[in-house]
Amino acid sequence: MEDKEIYTELNSIRNLMERSAKFISLSGLSGIMAGVYALIGAGYAYYLVYGPYGGLQYRDYYISDQKVLWKLFFIALTVLVFSLGTGILLTLKKAAKKNQNVWNPTSKKLMVNMAIPLVTGGIFILILIARGYYGVVAPVSLIFYGLSLVAASHYTFEDVKWLGLLDIVLGLFATLFPGYGIVFWSIGFGVLHIVYGSIMHFKYDR
Repeated sequence: MEDKEIYTELNSIRNLMERSAKFISLSGLSGIMAGVYALIGAGYAYYLVYGPYGGLQYRDYYISDQKVLWKLFFIALTVLVFSLGTGILLTLKKAAKKNQNVWNPTSKKLMVNMAIPLVTGGIFILILIARGYYGVVAPVSLIFYGLSLVAASHYTFEDVKWLGLLDIVLGLFATLFPGYGIVFWSIGFGVLHIVYGSIMHFKYDR
């Protein structure tokens, strides 16, 4: 009986240590919503680039119209703002429900480790666009986003790492087929986010 009590105490201590070392207020529903936003944005982007009757056949040309490029930029920015806004709101709600402090040393480390690859990738993408290398923008965005998730996963759920690895692999594969950039982007930021968010929601939020 004493051994069982000791084991229970040790298990409780381990859980407390893991909770203090990991940021566990991430909301699975925010991942689902981010995926939905991405799919809507990607659909509109595909319409702008290839027209209302554009199928999924391979593309060996890219848009060079500056007006369309600016529209694509604002679509991406809108998706980012909505995703971040939803993520912050749902994370705050989840943290409040569990009486957890969102802004703590662990969350700060998570943000820093995630921001370094994201900022680097964002600057690199701007350079690619300025040089006219539009065909690799989608693959590069997937790769750097995946790297940021892997870096951040050390301070939150391990599931985040697997999403990051999948995005990296998808981005590398997308470099072989640059004409399908928007399609790969839709899978990486849309479909995978919805699948990941669903897993997180049923695994940790319920």
